[in-house]
Amino acid sequence: MGRNTRKRRSSMASKAIAASAALALGGGGLIWANFYASAHESNNSAQNQTKAATAAAQVATISCPDVGQKLTNVPNAARSGVDKELANLDKQITEAYARLASTRQAQANDASFVQNAIVGPLKEKRAATIDRIRIDIKRVGGQATDLSSLAACTTQAANANTNAGQADNGQQNNQNNNQNNNNQNNGGQQNNNGGQQQAGNGGQAGNGPNAADFVDITKVQANVKAKPQKTGNASTGTFTTKCGVNANGSHNTDNVIVAPGVTNGAHHLHDYVGNQTNDAFANNNTFATGESTCQNQQDKSLYYWPVLRVQDGTQDFDQNNDGGGKEGNVGKILVAKQAQIKFVGSPTSKVVAMPQFLRIITGDAKTTTNGLANANAHWSCTGFENKVQLTEQYPICPQGSNVVRTFAFQSCWDGQNIDSANHRTHVAFADANGNCANGFKAIPQLTMRLVYSVPQPVIQNGVVKNAYAVDGFPEQLHKPATDHDDFINVMSANLNNKVANCINRGQKCQ
Repeated sequence: MGRNTRKRRSSMASKAIAASAALALGGGGLIWANFYASAHESNNSAQNQTKAATAAAQVATISCPDVGQKLTNVPNAARSGVDKELANLDKQITEAYARLASTRQAQANDASFVQNAIVGPLKEKRAATIDRIRIDIKRVGGQATDLSSLAACTTQAANANTNAGQADNGQQNNQNNNQNNNNQNNGGQQNNNGGQQQAGNGGQAGNGPNAADFVDITKVQANVKAKPQKTGNASTGTFTTKCGVNANGSHNTDNVIVAPGVTNGAHHLHDYVGNQTNDAFANNNTFATGESTCQNQQDKSLYYWPVLRVQDGTQDFDQNNDGGGKEGNVGKILVAKQAQIKFVGSPTSKVVAMPQFLRIITGDAKTTTNGLANANAHWSCTGFENKVQLTEQYPICPQGSNVVRTFAFQSCWDGQNIDSANHRTHVAFADANGNCANGFKAIPQLTMRLVYSVPQPVIQNGVVKNAYAVDGFPEQLHKPATDHDDFINVMSANLNNKVANCINRGQKCQ
């Protein structure tokens, strides 16, 4: 993007330009145009332009209400159409964020540009899509609540604490690194480390992560709470399934749970192990006949998670693809050294067998704009897992220690449904004592542990070098809290029963 160079820039502006250029090395679909210099350009109204540039610099991303989470009662006959419209909403936000990221000069020149050219038109598109969702539901005799208030989006400031005021609704199972929250910012503002400015939201593609998203794990106080005490009725066994680490590179940017039938429905890349029939157009029949990477061929389940990348300036195979570099997911994809998949029991009761084709999503890919209510990200380092688990920051591990992502899925099931309209309400987390509430039944709890050899990030003058980050929707800024994991149970009936029996008897099986 060209710049007006008629007037000499201040030294601070020059530093910002240098930082922006450094972050852009290696390419990326959403290069964050430098906008600090804009306040120093010649203009007929320099004072107004300075105000506009300040406003533009504070806009980090676009925040839109998550319509899908409000849809708790969609008739089965309407779900296909509704899912496609929800995918349209995601696509609209992605396109609006790309426009936000590529029009910084225009934003600097006009304080109303974002509202008039991006947020306003986005609201109109969303309103039409939400109305189609209402029509889809009513067409099959369903009751459609008024969702029109969810059409409007807002901009989120660079210095906003995106998770402030978000209540824990009992659905999250994580430990937050609260002692470090006061150091967080979203980039595009002055950092206290040497006064250096980090351009945009940081990251190789300009949409994160930034220095505040990382913390030296050796400087974090222990925050892991004790597990619930086991009762005499506890189910203490385990079942481990070995399905590999996706060394064969099974990837796509679809999400067959959330956006069936929609190509690039996830807008980010997934690793897949287990079932290899894993694109958006697969269904229960194709799952049942698909090949599996699991050693036990009775386990044809789908296990998939967003890839982890190191942003070292390199480009991977998807640099020019949707869901990859075109949407801000850049850098070299890292393959996990280990991928442990284990099912465990309940501390207070026996478990019932999972139903075949049960779908579970744990965590929330949109916590940057949704808040932490459904966050379930756990980041740590080998040697620290029993002491420190992080949700809102990526760990910088000491030499010889590896980065660890862990997931503990919902372990309570409503006893009837293999999915729900918002993909959440048919399952739940146990309470603080380990009990399932509201008539839900304890099922074998899926736990996953992914270990990565990650080049150690370095923070210099408020800028992170060799950053690593999880793939995500571009407007979510690659925040660590957006980590999530997906599971579709395609074990045979015999294996589902074996898993439950093994756990209930206190055995270790595989």
